[in-house]
Amino acid sequence: MDDLRDEMLRAYDRDLRGDAEVVGAVKVTPLGPVVLAEFDDGGGGFVSYRSLGDLDGEALDELVAEVVAFFRDRTAMERFEWKTRGHDLPADLVDHLVAAGLEAEEEETVMIGEAASLVVDLDLPDGVVVRRLEAGASDVEIELAALLEMQAGVFGESWGSVRSGLEGMARGDEYWVVEHEGRIVSGGRLVGVEGTEFAGVWGGSTVPEWRGRGLYRALVSARARSALGRGFRYIQSDCTPMSRPILERSGLLAVTTTTPYIWTR
Repeated sequence: MDDLRDEMLRAYDRDLRGDAEVVGAVKVTPLGPVVLAEFDDGGGGFVSYRSLGDLDGEALDELVAEVVAFFRDRTAMERFEWKTRGHDLPADLVDHLVAAGLEAEEEETVMIGEAASLVVDLDLPDGVVVRRLEAGASDVEIELAALLEMQAGVFGESWGSVRSGLEGMARGDEYWVVEHEGRIVSGGRLVGVEGTEFAGVWGGSTVPEWRGRGLYRALVSARARSALGRGFRYIQSDCTPMSRPILERSGLLAVTTTTPYIWTR
């Protein structure tokens, strides 16, 4: 099991960090070992990298200071995220980020597994339907707005906009919903990373009164089935403690953790 986890972690670092993590940015600027991405429509800035190499001590402080200065002085971004992983080196990286004024958000677990292991048939409550929103449909903007409103209510913050959702759909992102009598009660997104074997499942959420009834797992299964149909082998998710047990029961492995460190203007 440890060998499999190590293999998946190497694939994760190779395929899902760096350039692959900033798809959709309006501008990407290399700075030493990191790339600095600027997203419009409220997305803010983002710092990604595969490895910081041998940087530590004063050299690492200088890099962090340059990143802060870039977003502060050369962009209009109100915030940026430096996304750390639990296996990143040096081990005291987060101390350097905090010293520069960045603040940690909630830690999540990076889960990876075979998409095939998530495809299951479930008996859902009467009247529940799982479906993908169709790009180009006459009512897709209304449906996207309803999905985003549901997610904002669950997470307590907005997860994008209708415009960014339409742009994502044009790139191949899939938005999935679970409905009961026309009301969206669960939903999430599937993002295939072209040129890799990975697809990511993001934003999975269910309204409180519908939790514990199989909707989340059905949503994951539908997205995994679609990923397989598109030729992706692996599913990856940054998950909360609430969703981790569901993914573990489906066969995904925890390979590392991720914690956003946030700078605000």
